[in-house]
Amino acid sequence: MGLQELCRLMSRFNSYKRTNIILQHLKMSNHTDAAAEVLLERKGCAGVITLNRPRFLNTLTLGMIRQIYAQLKKWEQDPETFLIIIKGAGEKAFCAGGDIRALSEARNTNQKMLQDLFREEYILNNAIDSCQKPYIALIHGITMGGGVGVSVHGQFRVATEKSVFAMPETAIGLFPDVGGGYFLPRLQGKLGYFLALTGFRLKGRDVYTAGIATHFVDFEKLGMLEEDLLALKSPSKENVADVLEAYHAKSKIDQDKPFILEEHMDKINSWFSANTVEQIVDNLQQDGSSFALDQLKVINKMSPTSLKITLRQLLEGSSKTLPEVLTMEYRLSQACMKGHDFHEGVRAVLIDKDQSPRWKPADLKEVTDEDLNDYFKSLGSNDLKF
Repeated sequence: MGLQELCRLMSRFNSYKRTNIILQHLKMSNHTDAAAEVLLERKGCAGVITLNRPRFLNTLTLGMIRQIYAQLKKWEQDPETFLIIIKGAGEKAFCAGGDIRALSEARNTNQKMLQDLFREEYILNNAIDSCQKPYIALIHGITMGGGVGVSVHGQFRVATEKSVFAMPETAIGLFPDVGGGYFLPRLQGKLGYFLALTGFRLKGRDVYTAGIATHFVDFEKLGMLEEDLLALKSPSKENVADVLEAYHAKSKIDQDKPFILEEHMDKINSWFSANTVEQIVDNLQQDGSSFALDQLKVINKMSPTSLKITLRQLLEGSSKTLPEVLTMEYRLSQACMKGHDFHEGVRAVLIDKDQSPRWKPADLKEVTDEDLNDYFKSLGSNDLKF
């Protein structure tokens, strides 16, 4: 074989190799795009965040939190980005919360992840609250836990007839975090205390009536709403509000339906005004109505430690700023990760699914003030800082 022919063959081989590398890279890129947990796109005048884990109800991972935070900060500084929209892929959920099973599994394998996830999630919650640009969360479908954290602190929250809101953490040995200690006690009357301790679910227009959402739009109009928002030219906050208000005003679904808790609100305000969980339980027992006894039955299934943590969290949070609340909640999160009830709750609800958690302590009377103080104490140099 002559030198010239050898060079020609080598050239062909290198070209073939390069083509293969390019094809492999493209395949990898397509795979990465297809499997991306969160999509971050510039569309029209807006930055659009799509939580992209529909099979897992768009639950948040640490990687998603990191990507969203970094992009949020970039868009906030970008003069061509006038508003930010966050939504969930699929029709079932906006975001059902954090990946709590992964959190529980990390107890024995990755302690740093337990610190990083809560720390960075709470920093993201605060960044959404302080965002200088209109932030619009389209909370269609299930919106719980961490999903509430990436929506409720934003300027605008749009519910639909399929929205389902809850903070069900006391059922898994946790507490309503992601700023729950800030926004829940600021809802009407003692509604937030009721929602936090019982995990009661609000659906559809009730999510708006309760004050979780700022607007209500029919699901079939949600796509059109997004298009109209994207088409705005250099919009102000007022321009965005006008578009949302126009869609809200046109929505007639359940318009005349009373708030699901309306007939019970006076009693809820009375029962949940107590400063101890024991007194709340007594109030429900003494009332004796079917609604009161239903709530008592629910509360009796919850982690006694979680119930006491949650009531104190809301009482203290009612007079704190959001950063102060998130600092408090970070302390609570780390204490809960080291405790028994969270991991037992995850076992009972998600792993063995026997729905029969064995709480320790199992009785409210056994959870002392001294025990609670340990959950709330400062972490010193490891405290959350903004």
